[in-house]
Amino acid sequence: MFRTRTLGLFRLFRFELPFTAGVCVILGELLALGKLPTTTEIVLGFLSIFFISATSLILNDYFDIESDKINAPERPLPAGLVTERDVVLLSIVVTMLGFITGYLISLEALLVVILVWVVGFLYNWRFKKAGFIGNLMVSFSVGMTFVFGGIAVGKPFEIIVWFFAIITMLIDLGEEIAADAMDIEGDRQIGSRSLALVLGRENALKISGATFLLVVVASSLPFLLGWLEWIYLFPILLMDVVILYSTSKLLDSRIVNRRIYIRWIYLSGLVAFLIIIIIRMVR
Repeated sequence: MFRTRTLGLFRLFRFELPFTAGVCVILGELLALGKLPTTTEIVLGFLSIFFISATSLILNDYFDIESDKINAPERPLPAGLVTERDVVLLSIVVTMLGFITGYLISLEALLVVILVWVVGFLYNWRFKKAGFIGNLMVSFSVGMTFVFGGIAVGKPFEIIVWFFAIITMLIDLGEEIAADAMDIEGDRQIGSRSLALVLGRENALKISGATFLLVVVASSLPFLLGWLEWIYLFPILLMDVVILYSTSKLLDSRIVNRRIYIRWIYLSGLVAFLIIIIIRMVR
């Protein structure tokens, strides 16, 4: 019984997602510093966002228990591996661990951690099915992982970190809208108010495409305004070319599998991000 409950609690974490969020913090630290952070900065930065991201996922299971009984009966709660009380207690413990590790970094880090936690709680509680507002909340949280990386190493106002945070937010927002359009039938079944359901699939994809085009426009501004050195232009141009091509395909209703182009956009941003980190570290 104890082993079954413990395994159920561990499954609530969905470790790959909090782990990815923690890695984004470390990448933000590398981007801000242009060199390797200290072990303490890496560990505390990673753990703080790992715990807060895990809390959001744990709460997701708590608030989605009724729909999971139908759509995902194998999840720990509907399967009876854990109780609702177990989930609430676990979320409190993991939240406190996130707050403590954030506080050990700095007061500013703690405030950001609390902000991200509040956004995650509100999303799970009220806005998961709210369509565009929910999309904004998710993309905001994703972008803030990089900002938190800068804060964790004492560089909260590093322009290149904020630049990539905004680019990441916009890319994720476009992906969220496009993914909803691809999964319009699933959203209809759960009563979501996604843009695809409200405005139609093709109109939602047009909004997604406009968001991706905004990424291309926004990516040029730091160079035109002299905020970033021209040495970083090549990876950004590479990303922009992939985004423009993928967006044109995403808007082509004749293509059956358009989901692959969402992945291309995501990968182009990741590759550009990694190249810029390498440039900063070898200079």
